[in-house]
Amino acid sequence: MNHRLTAETANRFADIALGHVRREYPHKLDHVMEGPEDVLGPRALHPIFYGSFDWHSCVHGYWLLMRTLRLYPDMPSAARVTALLDEMLTEEKVAGELAYLDRAYTGGFERPYGWAWLLMLHEEARRHEGQPWADALSPLARAFADRFLAYLPKLTYPIRVGAHYNTAFALVLAREWAAANDPALLALIAERAADYYGEDRACPGWEPGGDEFISPALTEALLMRRVMAPGAFRAWFDAFLPDLAAGSPRALFTPAFVSDRSDGKIAHLDGVNLSRAWCWRGLADALDPDLAKLARDTAGLHLDASLPHVAGDYMGEHWLATFALLALEASEG
Repeated sequence: MNHRLTAETANRFADIALGHVRREYPHKLDHVMEGPEDVLGPRALHPIFYGSFDWHSCVHGYWLLMRTLRLYPDMPSAARVTALLDEMLTEEKVAGELAYLDRAYTGGFERPYGWAWLLMLHEEARRHEGQPWADALSPLARAFADRFLAYLPKLTYPIRVGAHYNTAFALVLAREWAAANDPALLALIAERAADYYGEDRACPGWEPGGDEFISPALTEALLMRRVMAPGAFRAWFDAFLPDLAAGSPRALFTPAFVSDRSDGKIAHLDGVNLSRAWCWRGLADALDPDLAKLARDTAGLHLDASLPHVAGDYMGEHWLATFALLALEASEG
């Protein structure tokens, strides 16, 4: 199977996202109600990110659309994508999203997964010169960056579960935004990554859990690769996963089996395959040649297992193409 991003694949992913970012129902809200007046539908609460089954998936659906548009501006879906972004990413609509954060009990809203994806969306918007999207999104990005700045110092322990609460995954994404926009957040991410993971040794690779979509072990390694100097990272990585050359932990080399793609939680396992491919590819060129080849080959196995399933059932279709795009774009060395 072709494991490179092509114009045809990018357009297919864009078509998938165009089919769900404004699909309001079914929907799973992250919403605390103080009284009956707060019983509202997704569109009433979120003027932009009301589609895609949940808020965070809608955010990274827009990221996918914006990124594929920049990479392939002549793709067949380009005009539809541009028109959608012009219609939806306005100062007025962003103000509505920002107002939601002023409600009571929103301190944990979409923390940290949705926060990180919103920053990724804003950073992608900045790369579209001459478009108004980044300026419109800027206040919302600033709000979530400030939440990271307040949250990380009091998060004593990292959250290692392979789902939305995973700390390492959020820090990988947030760091990409911070590198271009916020030196204080960039420094804090490096500091907290060292605190959380710097002494980790001999990771057992007990994954995946039955409904995980992020590889805890490999995502942690990818974060440390981003925040550490090359030599220091190699020393840390060799201690963290000392038996990789012998194919251990075996779980990290074995694609997850997905028994029921209509079950939203079990369908997460396609995501763990795609996230592992993203991580293996992102780690490969920091490794010795033999291990780098093993990493790339393993990424290919994981892509073979789940890339054919990014569409077909809405439980995966509303989000999997984003992870496929991450994996296909990741460095192949």
